[in-house]
Parts: sequence; structure tokens; C-alpha cells
Amino acid sequence: MKTGYLVLETGDIFEGILIGKDITSVGEVVFNTSMTGYQEILTDPSYAGQIITFCYPLIGNYGINHFDDESEKLHLAGAVISDLCMVPSHYQSIKTFAEHLESNGIPCIAGVDTRAVVKKIRNNGTMKAIITQSLDDSQVKSFVNDPVFNTSFVNKVSTKEVKQYEGQGPHIALVDYGYKKSMLTALLNEGCKVSVVPYDTTFKEIELLNPDAVMFSNGPGDPIALKALFPEVKKITEHFPSLGICLGHQMIALAYGAKTDKLLFGHRGGNHPVKEVETGKVWMTAQNHSYVVTKDSIDKEIFNITYYNVNDQSVEGLKHKKLPIETVQFHPEAHPGPDDTHYIFKQFLNTIRNAGEMTHAITY
Repeated sequence: MKTGYLVLETGDIFEGILIGKDITSVGEVVFNTSMTGYQEILTDPSYAGQIITFCYPLIGNYGINHFDDESEKLHLAGAVISDLCMVPSHYQSIKTFAEHLESNGIPCIAGVDTRAVVKKIRNNGTMKAIITQSLDDSQVKSFVNDPVFNTSFVNKVSTKEVKQYEGQGPHIALVDYGYKKSMLTALLNEGCKVSVVPYDTTFKEIELLNPDAVMFSNGPGDPIALKALFPEVKKITEHFPSLGICLGHQMIALAYGAKTDKLLFGHRGGNHPVKEVETGKVWMTAQNHSYVVTKDSIDKEIFNITYYNVNDQSVEGLKHKKLPIETVQFHPEAHPGPDDTHYIFKQFLNTIRNAGEMTHAITY
């Protein structure tokens, strides 16, 4: 096995063994605290352009299966793990963690003291990093200026054409900023007809599809990179019942004049406690994001804050005071993580039905 290095922009170097694809890769280094679900994490499009450090020490023990991918391919820049299991044990396993990375062209460094990497990120914040076989001075010093760090990955992970999935229930237009398969599955399991549409679909194009409601998905990166789409997002939400999840939550908030900030090291994992304002109940949630909606920037005449993060008090959800618009920063579809907040999909369907009854009453 070849020796490889994770080099941070602070100059810190972590040595390990190269697995996966034998290539050099640059990206934003982040960490995820989940104890299980590495396959779903690898295939979550929200990690596009990032190098994931897995906090859980043993990775690969149950292999890779045919069922748990959250997208058709891997979009992350790389992975960093501590102990690699080369002999997985699970009846559904079809290949190893290392084979999965290699077949998808993703590099990984194994045998790293991931606790030390996480401490660096927690102290210094999310950083630029490179996975490399060489400590060539020119390469190591120049990677921080790589154009990838100024790239929006939403256009790379979003569908290029409308994809339709039949159902007998309400017709949902799912705006794809990098949606997870489990999000689509949650709607289909509720009987919905779903049209997955590109991230830059306009209000007029949505209107032609004649959906009953619109859902704005999760996705990678800084929402400000999609600033040109804010007017269209606002038009769509003004005319259709809407649910925003993660990046979708941020997009809706920004479309109505709010602002976003970048967290020091983000929320990534399956154990983030979120308090529901209306009931006082605390839910355990799955999260994966760097940016949050700034509390003081929210127009309280337009939105109520519905959820707060228990750990840092950041905004985790919004509800429009007049229109049928709701948003959540966390992932109610989970996978991986707890599905405590799966009820949000059912609430969304009730909102659609209520909006339909109001329209019917007004029309007739």
C-alpha cells in the first residue's frame, strides 16, 4: 500500500495509507460524527467538493450494498478515516469500502489520527485541504489557490432534465439542488407523484408542470452562489405550497431578504438536538451543512422561527405567517440518522390538502 498525506491549509500534515482511487484531490475538509451510515454519507450530493473526515474509528465493517446509495455516484473530493475494515461482514454486502471509493474515482487516507484532524477543524474552522502522495513544496503551497474552492457544485449534482415518478397522490415538483434518494422515497411512500426538476427551473417552467406543491432540496455549498435564482424561488413560493430542506431552507429565507452565515465547522452527523418552538419538544436530527440563516436577519413580520438548534441556538426552521411555506435546516428523511422528524413530510401533505381546500372554496 502507498503512503499518502492529508495536508491542511494551516500546514498541518497527517500521514496515512492511500486507498480508493490513487489520485491527488483538493477540497474543503469537514467532519461527520455519525456512528453508522458511511455509504449514505459518501453518496450524499451535499458533500460535493469536500473531504469528509469520519469521526467513528472503524469504517467499512458492514461493506457496501445495493440499497443505501443516496445518489447514482459519489461527488465528494475525498475521505479520511482511522481504521479500515477490509473484510466486511453483512449478508447484503457486495464490495468493500475501499473498492467502492476506487470504482467511483475517490481518494481516501486511512490510518489517520482522525481525532487530531477533528480538533484542528474545531479550533480553526472548516479548511482547505489536499490528499496527495507527494509533499512537493510547490504543490502543497499552491493548492489553496485551486479554482475548485470558488466553484458552485449545485449545477454539477443537479439533474439536467425533468424526471417524473408516478403516484396517485399530490403532484410535487422537487427542485434538485442535490437531493438525496431518501427524500424522493419519502414522497413516493406517501403516494405522491413527483417531478424532479433542475436547480435553475423558473417559475414559468414550474407553472407548466402544474404541481400541487414544490419542495426545495438539500445541496452543496454556499447558497449565495445561487443568488440569481432568488427572485424565481420567491415567485414559486408565492404561488405554490412549499417546503425547503437544508439548502432549500436557506434559499427560501434568502429569497425573502434574510442573510446567511457560515458556521465555524458546520453541523454534520445524526445526533443534533433541535427544539420545536410550538411544543417545546426536542427532536434528534440528521444534519449536513456549513451555512445557517442569520436569526437577526429574518423579517419577523413574514416568518415565525419554528425550530432552534439546542447546542448553538442557530435557526433550524421557518414558517410563513400567511403563505403555506415551511422550511427546516435538518434532514427529516434522515438516512443516515434518526427519523424522528419524518412527520414533516406528512405535515407538508396536510398543508397541500388545506391549500387545495382553500382554493376550491375561493373558486366555487
